[in-house]
Amino acid sequence: MTNNIWWEDLQIHMVEWRRHLHRNPEVSFHEEKTSSFVADMLESFGVEVRRHVGGHGVIGTIRGDKPGPVVMLRADMDALPIQDEKNIEYASQQAGAMHACGHDGHISILLGTALYFSRHKQEIQGEIRFLFQPAEELLPGGAVQVIADGALEGVDVIYGIHLWTPLPVGVVASKAGPMMAAADDFYIEIKGKGGHGGMPQSTIDSLIAGSALVMQLQTVVSRSVDPLQPAVLTIGTMQAGSAQNVIAEQCKMSGTVRTFDEETRNGMKERVLTMVAQTGAAYGAETQVKYIMGYPPVVNDEQETARFFREATELFGAERVQASPMLMPAEDFAYYLQKVPGCFMFVGAGNLDKNAIYPHHHPMFDFDEDAMQTAVKLFIAMAKGYTAE
Repeated sequence: MTNNIWWEDLQIHMVEWRRHLHRNPEVSFHEEKTSSFVADMLESFGVEVRRHVGGHGVIGTIRGDKPGPVVMLRADMDALPIQDEKNIEYASQQAGAMHACGHDGHISILLGTALYFSRHKQEIQGEIRFLFQPAEELLPGGAVQVIADGALEGVDVIYGIHLWTPLPVGVVASKAGPMMAAADDFYIEIKGKGGHGGMPQSTIDSLIAGSALVMQLQTVVSRSVDPLQPAVLTIGTMQAGSAQNVIAEQCKMSGTVRTFDEETRNGMKERVLTMVAQTGAAYGAETQVKYIMGYPPVVNDEQETARFFREATELFGAERVQASPMLMPAEDFAYYLQKVPGCFMFVGAGNLDKNAIYPHHHPMFDFDEDAMQTAVKLFIAMAKGYTAE
């Protein structure tokens, strides 16, 4: 079998796996059948398998004949609670669940990489572990649980790939240092004293206090954050009142904060908490805040990102390798990078001709399946490049 025929055969397998997974999505913390599918497939390749890692996680291991480092490659497995609106033969068969972020592709890519190394063990120095992680989309995140269950024990380096439709198929990208933001959320309750809309003097208007707080919070970034540090604070919801002539006793709002370094992250949290308390006091209202620290920022290792640029340029040519901008979406791959060196990489998967044009988390989301072969080649090159040193 020639090399080209081998890649064509692998692509056929990956498309088949991906479409099976797309038809049968399972949301975060419920990936039972997906996990079994992955583990059974790895065992069919002759790969050593550990099941139920941190819940529904799976780790496959292939050891080379020569001693060397331990390289881990990671894919996330969960779908989203979104109704699939695509009119295609492999559309989701589960009402209200859909692979709307490409995780079905990530699973197939990592299975394809495992199949490759199971047929080319002579190319491995040391050990390659294939981590299929549950629950990337939902806090507290599956990465925390699989790490607690010992997934990173003995691991020297970790690499992750995300199919990315904002990039055209065939293009890859990454960035040294902070690349994806920390994502924190807050929920605020303001309690005043309701009453008649025509008699405001005997009330404490929670809606007025809430409106003032919305405007005050917009100054957190502009007046409390270093202008050279990217940061976002967004109020996403606000609910108060029940009738046009009643002053609202209670006002609720929620929002999100995105940052790239821990100092800015913690400083914004303290500023939000202080501003809520002081604004409530100014209007005579009681306040409560639930502030949830979500995923930390994705911070790529400098050396491993340099390796990405070397390997990707050699594979695909300099014109198809880009430096990624800093992005505000979050990823729990960040937790792995806090423990071991590594690099998170984007693989372009957008294609107008194949209707792969919708944003991630959209009910019409799809990606160009040719991107999976690009991703497998990148995973292989990164793993071999590390073990060869």
